[in-house]
Amino acid sequence: MLVKTFGSAVYGVEAINITIEVNVSMGQKYTIVGLPDNAIRESLERTESAIKTNNYYMPRTKLVVNLAPADIRKTGSAFDLPIAIGILGASEQLAEPERLKDYVIMGELSLDGTVQSIKGALPIAIQARKEGFKGLIVPLANAREAGMVSNLEVYGVGHLHEVVGFFKDADSLQPVIVNTREEFFSDQYSFDIDFSEVKGQENIKRAMEIAAAGGHNAILIGPPGAGKTMLAKRLPTILPPLSLQEALETTKIHSVAGKLPEHSALINKRPFRSPHHTISDVALVGGGSTPQPGEISLAHNGVLFLDELPEFKRTVLEVMRQPMEERRVTISRAKMALDFPANFMLIASMNPCACGYYNHPDKACTCPPGAVQKYLNKVSGPLLDRIDLHVEVTPVAFSELSSQQKGEESSVIRERVIMAIEIQAERYKEHAGIYANAQMSSKQLREICLIGSIGENLLKKAMEKLNLSARAYDRILKVSRTIADLAGSEDIKPEHLAEAIQFRSLDREGWAG
Repeated sequence: MLVKTFGSAVYGVEAINITIEVNVSMGQKYTIVGLPDNAIRESLERTESAIKTNNYYMPRTKLVVNLAPADIRKTGSAFDLPIAIGILGASEQLAEPERLKDYVIMGELSLDGTVQSIKGALPIAIQARKEGFKGLIVPLANAREAGMVSNLEVYGVGHLHEVVGFFKDADSLQPVIVNTREEFFSDQYSFDIDFSEVKGQENIKRAMEIAAAGGHNAILIGPPGAGKTMLAKRLPTILPPLSLQEALETTKIHSVAGKLPEHSALINKRPFRSPHHTISDVALVGGGSTPQPGEISLAHNGVLFLDELPEFKRTVLEVMRQPMEERRVTISRAKMALDFPANFMLIASMNPCACGYYNHPDKACTCPPGAVQKYLNKVSGPLLDRIDLHVEVTPVAFSELSSQQKGEESSVIRERVIMAIEIQAERYKEHAGIYANAQMSSKQLREICLIGSIGENLLKKAMEKLNLSARAYDRILKVSRTIADLAGSEDIKPEHLAEAIQFRSLDREGWAG
């Protein structure tokens, strides 16, 4: 007897429906076809044990399982449950097998029939609804995640018995009900950390505010213990909240990677990813034999923080350049090309030299001649070209550390950032793909960032006196436009330019001696 069940395979951040055809006929041997990987080939062993352990009959005749379309490679153990249900249906142990056509079924089976969690439940649910299925049966651990999709009945199951019972009695399981908007708004503004906890460093907080308001990448340069990491970790607390569409995009990526927090149905806060400097280039941008999203995609709509930037391998940093421009990364293989979103803010930190104390007000640098420039050269010019703000972080004085005065709270700064972002949204509403000042093209820069004769003279003198390199010109204009937006000014004033000029430390010729 031939029975069809339906599953789904995840490619990139999208899913493709897979038909699992199970045929029990005269003969011998169990076979799985349709380009399965090793995990799927081993599925029959797990499935047989789960079926026998729960007192069902495992056919002793010829058994063929086909995963269609047969020319697409399938991976992972999530096909265990639909294969097991298909076997029970084909061997006439399943009541009402004709109902199988209405449901997508996914789940990994333990040897005792327990259903284990899977990756990619959200994109699987979205595809099931798109294909017109009535419902989706997934492991209990993934039920709330898949339940975010409306107009689809989602059932969470913990054991093979429950699925068999459902096809005997549809009322034996109740669909999961998730209030998407309640899930989205819950704890959206709740953070364990706040900018008010940072003592001193008012100029660095201001730089973080500018970066958040204009979508600018930033690098913090300072000695050990100056507070670079502390400041970077608090950046998400002043970013505007995710929109519902952004939250769903971000959740899809984390779902595919299996990184969705436990008991969480939706990511409603901007992600903050901080990979260690030993990370490989594939782990950073994504890839592998079965392409998975990397850290830059997991930071989509959020912040990617690279601590101790010069310690990262050169090849790792260079592979980020194209995704930073295009805000996505394409992973190409012989038979497929997958796109992963990668619209993130890059915040990096570094010591000014190998010993960490170059330009320190109290401690002397112990690096030999030329070592400071050699250390800075570990970060390439093309990468620095994509970083708008170079922020020097100095140690906090004891008087500020011991002060009982509380700093400005993140919520107050966030209101100013949101106001500036709304101004930019109105400015770029007719420019497709442009959402923030940091994304302006050279042509738009000349049209939007008009500084007048006084501003031109100021910028000319600054570039001559500080020996700023040519690449600093466009960056200064973009940052000054954001500063003007934060001030609610339609025009870029000389004071806005003056503030932007101080954020180009690494472009000063001779800065490293």
